[in-house]
Amino acid sequence: MSEEIKVIVFGLANEEYGVEVDKVRTIERMMPITRVPKTPAFIKGVINLRGVVLPVIDLRGRFGLPETEETESSRVIIVAVNDLEVGFIVDAANDVIDIDEKSIDTPPEVVGGIKAKYLRGVAKIGDNRLLIMLNLSEVLNKSEIIQLEQVEA
Repeated sequence: MSEEIKVIVFGLANEEYGVEVDKVRTIERMMPITRVPKTPAFIKGVINLRGVVLPVIDLRGRFGLPETEETESSRVIIVAVNDLEVGFIVDAANDVIDIDEKSIDTPPEVVGGIKAKYLRGVAKIGDNRLLIMLNLSEVLNKSEIIQLEQVEA
């Protein structure tokens, strides 16, 4: 019996990525971001989301992709990793789909310039659609989580 998981699909640099729905708290429109000094460039700063201050990461910067101006479709996906809530800036949040766990293959070493350690795998959807599944615990590796916790404090 195969297991299906619900996945939020989002766009980043003309590719489609996925993250499990149970790790996503909310998807928000872009909002003012307050820059925090002495943080890596991909940490854009913090936002005030309904009274809670959350760090925000630009996934393009995190993955070494060229940064672009935000558009009407840009979104901040609020995810929870361990006990930390973080916002990811993405080009667009497109869809919620069900995918079969068995359709997720191990990632190749580099996908679109992104190191395999950031990826959980690549899911095959239909005949010609691939969805890059993120490994959130690596996207936020331990030393960066410590740095983000200091930003939150």
